[in-house]
Amino acid sequence: MSIFDFLSGQFIDVIEWTDDTRDTMVWRFERHGHEIKYGAKLTVREGQVAVFIHEGQMADVFTPGLYMLETNNMPIMTTLQHWSHGFQSPFKSEIYFVNSNRFTDLKWGTKNPIMLRDPDFGPTRIRAFGTYTVKVRDAGTFMTEIVGTDGEFTTDEVTDQIRNIIVQEFSRVIGSCGIPVLDMAGNTHDLGKIMAEAISGTIAQYGLDLPELYIENISLPKAVEEVLDKRTSMGVVGDLNRYTQFQAAESMRAAAENPGGGEASAGMGLGMGMAMAGQMANAMNPGPWGARQQQPQSAAPPPPPVEHVWHVAENGQTRGPFSRATMGQMATRGELTRQTHVWTQGQDGWKRAEDVAELAQLFTVMPPPPPPGV
Repeated sequence: MSIFDFLSGQFIDVIEWTDDTRDTMVWRFERHGHEIKYGAKLTVREGQVAVFIHEGQMADVFTPGLYMLETNNMPIMTTLQHWSHGFQSPFKSEIYFVNSNRFTDLKWGTKNPIMLRDPDFGPTRIRAFGTYTVKVRDAGTFMTEIVGTDGEFTTDEVTDQIRNIIVQEFSRVIGSCGIPVLDMAGNTHDLGKIMAEAISGTIAQYGLDLPELYIENISLPKAVEEVLDKRTSMGVVGDLNRYTQFQAAESMRAAAENPGGGEASAGMGLGMGMAMAGQMANAMNPGPWGARQQQPQSAAPPPPPVEHVWHVAENGQTRGPFSRATMGQMATRGELTRQTHVWTQGQDGWKRAEDVAELAQLFTVMPPPPPPGV
């Protein structure tokens, strides 16, 4: 040790700590040889507590204020040192400043989904996350149980343990509260208070307090959320009959704007249009008493069935699709025979036209060729 360090140790008699961080919970005042001058001034600011450790044993604890380190201000240290009232030499002791302010915006969350039995969905899984606030409640207990001899103790060294305690209590509270998942969003405040009270007893053993705990979000698995979205969409649609009519009108408009969509699209649009026209005629034609015939909304007919369209195989190539009416015209012109291979959606492979009941009727308009020998 240089002479300058020695002189500095002899004349510096102000002990204080100014914290410029936001996560330091405990800081040790460093002096060479841990020698504290008798009569030194100890400044403990608001939001701090000073703890004296003498030979590994906790001695005096000082709350905010200005102190002269003398026998009348250090009763425990005086007893440990067996000082007389005239003792004025330096003494060896470690001084730890404990931050007693609140440490806010600390994060917590469930690493794995929590299983529970919901009255609406049955067995399901949920996740949750939020924030909490922690502060040192008992500096002596905190030093003994958590800090030990760590010269600079930060929140990162204790938040993992607190987070595990929060998740454990959250699982227990959620599993026993009986609140449906859909109602949990409206009860997060009460759930947070219940969890904070349940956790406070555990972390009090470490000298800590949990003034606030917030649940920011409770989420369901993605598959369940997708089903909920569909259920919400059904509620927005409302009257399914009116929605079906609207969809039919939209299909007609799309078919009119796309004339190249083929004969099948035209047939579908025509069928829908005829159905819509029939409904409008019933609504506008007067009845026998001069009043319009109004049918109950629930009696509206369903959309017309989708007409089959056919593909024709000729010389290794495929033509179509053709509607049944077009196929009949082709049969009249001789372009479609009984032996022509045809296919439609849902049919198991290509078949001859005469083997398809719906098309076989097209060839009964004229008698078939007579059998040989008759």
